[in-house]
Amino acid sequence: MVAPGSVTSRLGSVFPFLLVLVDLQYEGAECGVNADVEKHLELGKKLLAAGQLADALSQFHAAVDGDPDNYIAYYRRATVFLAMGKSKAALPDLTKVIELKMDFTAARLQRGHLLLKQGKLDEAEDDFKKVLKSNPSENEEREAQSQLVKSDEMQRLRSQALDAFESSDFTAAITFLDKILEVCVWDAELRELRAECFIKEGEPRKAISDLKASSKLKNDNTEAFYKISTLYYELGDHELSLSEVRECLKLDQDHKRCFAHYKQVKKLNKLIESAEELIKDGRYTDAISKYESVMKTEPGVHEYTIRSKERICHCFSKDEKPVEAIRVCSEVLQVEPDNVNALKDRAEAYLIEEMYDEAIQDYETAQEHNENDQQIREGLEKAQRLLKQSQRRDYYKILGVKRNAKKQEIIKAYRKLALQWHPDNFQNEEEKKKAEKKFIDIAAAKEVLSDPEMRKKFDDGEDPLDAESQQGGGGNPFHRSWNSWQGFNPFSSGGPFRFKFHFN
Repeated sequence: MVAPGSVTSRLGSVFPFLLVLVDLQYEGAECGVNADVEKHLELGKKLLAAGQLADALSQFHAAVDGDPDNYIAYYRRATVFLAMGKSKAALPDLTKVIELKMDFTAARLQRGHLLLKQGKLDEAEDDFKKVLKSNPSENEEREAQSQLVKSDEMQRLRSQALDAFESSDFTAAITFLDKILEVCVWDAELRELRAECFIKEGEPRKAISDLKASSKLKNDNTEAFYKISTLYYELGDHELSLSEVRECLKLDQDHKRCFAHYKQVKKLNKLIESAEELIKDGRYTDAISKYESVMKTEPGVHEYTIRSKERICHCFSKDEKPVEAIRVCSEVLQVEPDNVNALKDRAEAYLIEEMYDEAIQDYETAQEHNENDQQIREGLEKAQRLLKQSQRRDYYKILGVKRNAKKQEIIKAYRKLALQWHPDNFQNEEEKKKAEKKFIDIAAAKEVLSDPEMRKKFDDGEDPLDAESQQGGGGNPFHRSWNSWQGFNPFSSGGPFRFKFHFN
């Protein structure tokens, strides 16, 4: 009786005829089994039933070594190999069983099943037909008949697939190959053929999946590794491309195409790694130069051009060069309208350029494609605050400087404007009042923008001198009369006048 959930139960659900193994009794005289071999076989049988596959395999190895003509030992070892997913190792053992005992239908049926999975249809059919001629049990006969029908169907589908491929009808070929590979799952050649169809149909990732399977099914499959590497390369995945071409060279270090491809990928990979390190260090100009070299190194692969431009766009944005950033980001977004990284970087550049509506639009588009990105959410909120703020007093505009202006530029602009709009310069009462207001705004702008903490608040969309934008604010400290500013020196960092202007 086989316990539910045991190894033999699981094997039996996949190979119904395989349970013969566990319940199989052998006769020592017939098999020529000595006492030690018998002991190994019995112990291996118990370990197999308990799911201890590695230990069971060791016992069956010992049994085969002890009696090389014992078909039971080979059959049981083949079963352990199958349970471990090692069909290649199981096949020679099953062949040995059939050589030693031609009428062992269970082994022949099992070998036919493995051959069918490998796509060796003619050999599989031969095994199934011989099962039918060897007085099989009712279950074995039913299984052999079923497998023969399946094999005939696979032969027909294979012919149709090859005809469709030759006619360049790759869609039809894929349909036929899909059906075959549901049965012939270990057929490396058919997987490579379907991979070729996927490439022709513009589905490289599906092709990679089939080629990876083929590289495992066929020994020393350098061609599969080479194709996988080139496909990854064309997809812009230089790291995986490098990894796969190295696998090719492990198998054959003199492989000409793999070696040439390896040198190209390695060169590109080094440039990209170097550029990313420069970005981490904040050396954006140098990083841009590296990515320009990437585009020159591989101009034929569109993916590297667009990814390089995406990173250049990022560098310009972080380096506070908004005009350049907007230009390059826009080039990326013409090709990839939903590129979230380019949308975020262009939005940041728009903020520097005080193009708040455009920044909001980019952030909103980015949020549609990545609603959980905190950076997008914070950027959008900031852009909305800045838009609202721009409709009130804008300290950058008052001083006539850019948002990325350095402190020296701010002080210089302030001094120039303070001198120009000092109320003592005006005699007309109306002009004097206008100048007073202007002078107060200039002083307020300097006060905010020259103080790092206040400037940060303002850059985040909050006016530190506006009671409305302060939590529980108590009024604007700059809402004062001109007299309050008598004694304020625009040519110092603050404090009372050290001298008095005299204007003719």
